Amino acid sequence: MQKIPVGVLGATGMVGQQYIALLADHPWFEVRYVAASPRSAGKSYAEAVAGRWQLSRGYGKGVGDLIVADANDVQSAVAAFKKGDCAFVFSALEMSKDEIKALEEAYAAAGIPVVSNASANRWTPDVPMLIAEINPHHADIIPLQRKQRGWDRGFIVVKPNCSIQSYMTPIWALMQEGY
Repeated sequence: MQKIPVGVLGATGMVGQQYIALLADHPWFEVRYVAASPRSAGKSYAEAVAGRWQLSRGYGKGVGDLIVADANDVQSAVAAFKKGDCAFVFSALEMSKDEIKALEEAYAAAGIPVVSNASANRWTPDVPMLIAEINPHHADIIPLQRKQRGWDRGFIVVKPNCSIQSYMTPIWALMQEGY
């Protein structure tokens, strides 16, 4: 099976490092685009996280050689998409909520789907908050999001807060059993 090429925004921060580690040797996804702050841009990923890698697990083969793009440069992700190196991005941006919201919307408007870990869009009415085991049907709002915003290919989906997410699967199972 050919892996889906993905990108990570905020790749050098703590949450971005978690994404990179979780995606290392993943059976479906391959990280082929990384973006972070301007101070990391232009460096190899290995150089950008040297002395700052926080995890016991490594970042996988190939990722260390990727050149970090400036996350504010949406066109670099568009170029990666056109080359077949970025079907969508996982967002782990560390900025103010307003900055994150604006930047994630810019990626989506440019045709890059965004799966966000940030809270900036969690209360945006047309942005689905997905837990695949519980509410995959919430993805049905994506065509409406695209239509309302004039986006052809891009979209934004978010994941819930990590604390809540860990409780939702057992709570959902209990609810289904009438408890």
